[in-house]
Amino acid sequence: MGNAIIIGVLVVIVVLALLSSKKHFKGEGGCCGGGGSVKEEKKLTDPKLGEKVMRIEGMHCDNCKNSVEHAINRMDGMACKVNLKKNMATVSYSKVPDEQVLRRAVENLGFVVKGIADGE
Repeated sequence: MGNAIIIGVLVVIVVLALLSSKKHFKGEGGCCGGGGSVKEEKKLTDPKLGEKVMRIEGMHCDNCKNSVEHAINRMDGMACKVNLKKNMATVSYSKVPDEQVLRRAVENLGFVVKGIADGE
């Protein structure tokens, strides 16, 4: 009888852990050090010259999204919008960006940049 109770408790714990992981990998959980608060989208002040699309691995939640957007939005002439479901960031720019600087800004956060291409 005691073994059945222990097994039952372990099954419940495993099921809850799997459900939590499912939310995490769909980008709905609060991983990576905190919840994801909604931030205001940055707008370019100068005329937009173009876009770069960055393919990024390792983003799982709103906190990941916000950290990438913040890192790129801090750069002069850049405005970033991250799509978690597509694992990509679209960077609009009014000053032509150095792709290595964009890559470093994202990879310094612990993510992997799989590629950068011209957008639009």
